[in-house]
Amino acid sequence: MLPLRTFKRQETHWWVSCLIFPTAIGLSLAICALLLKLQGKPAIQGIGLLFQGAFGSHWAIQDCLLKAIPIFLCSLGVAVAFRLQVWNIGAEGQFALGAIGATAAALQWPGLPGYALLPLMAAAALAAGGLWGFIPAVLKLRMRANEIIVTLMLNYIAILLLDYLVYGRWKDPQSFGFPMTAIFSDNAIVGRIGDTGLHWGLALCVATGGVLWLFFRFTRLGYELKASGENLGAARYAGLPYERLLILVMLLSGGLAGWAGFLEASATINRLQPSIMVGYGYTAIVVAWLARLNPLSIGLASFLLAALRVGVENLQLDLQVPAAFGGIMEGLILLTILAGSFFADYGWQWRRRSA
Repeated sequence: MLPLRTFKRQETHWWVSCLIFPTAIGLSLAICALLLKLQGKPAIQGIGLLFQGAFGSHWAIQDCLLKAIPIFLCSLGVAVAFRLQVWNIGAEGQFALGAIGATAAALQWPGLPGYALLPLMAAAALAAGGLWGFIPAVLKLRMRANEIIVTLMLNYIAILLLDYLVYGRWKDPQSFGFPMTAIFSDNAIVGRIGDTGLHWGLALCVATGGVLWLFFRFTRLGYELKASGENLGAARYAGLPYERLLILVMLLSGGLAGWAGFLEASATINRLQPSIMVGYGYTAIVVAWLARLNPLSIGLASFLLAALRVGVENLQLDLQVPAAFGGIMEGLILLTILAGSFFADYGWQWRRRSA
């Protein structure tokens, strides 16, 4: 038996929680600097290039915000499911289905005015992403299927479905053989905010995050979600409708990721193509844990993870580091955050020897 045992702290000091995130970021950056050194790259210069690429100009900051938009929406969806202790790992596939649904509406009714077509695309993305979340919810309730495995496997089906469409029925005859749809009509493209490079999806993120924060904090249904997630047995004993809550969170989780796919296809790429799948749904899992499922904190964490992606692109250009370096950094940040959270919530104590 180990001489140490863990115990849950009765109270976690606020300053400990505030220190966890910057300490984890600093530790992960130090490890990444060491990895750069082992590759024969200048470590300090590499970290400087990372920050310069992410925050060195207003164009870089705009790029960070653009990448943060789909990460934020996928993270909100993941956080909604995680609050009920339902482990939705399928935001990537739900993102793909949202892009497919929005593209179907854009290609089917290209002549509709923007005030009608854009809401139609958003509704189609919400429905398609929600459907992809509804499937594992039903399988979990009816067949006791593990939602982690089901949502993960559905990711591959969704991505292959997207490939099937852009390589086949939706392929643009004028794309010179490249797998992509025809470019969307102007009415199907989410507009830019003034003269900036940002689009109105940013406003949608702010509104959605605010509504979800109010929902979780001040509504009865939000309280039921939290109570059911923290103690399922007590929730069932109290008569809370766990089955309906599960269906609700998976529909909402998939729909939010679907909205992310809609904005990426409409506002960023202006068409559907395989390059739209860059792992935002998987990054969303990291962001949701970093923010401890708080909708307001998810905004900051999404921006920082997006900045990491933009900064790593700068590293790739200047120091020729592998593309997987960004994924390594994401994993390190998540592991250090989880480790810090554990030590904040739990303490260590020496076991006393029995007489």
